[in-house]
Amino acid sequence: MRVRAHTCDCRPTFYELCQAGGLKFIRRTDRREGMISVWESPWLPSRQTEDLWQALLTGAAR
Repeated sequence: MRVRAHTCDCRPTFYELCQAGGLKFIRRTDRREGMISVWESPWLPSRQTEDLWQALLTGAAR
């Protein structure tokens, strides 16, 4: 697995655009109150994940 892009990890929540085996996914890491939780989007073809990544960076994703 390779991290292709990421947001700043200086904040409690940060995101990574990851790629493995021809598919991509987005990983969200939350660090709050001494707890760490990690969530991953579904592994999708590159174009779909790139669209989701752009939506996330522009504030259009939920």
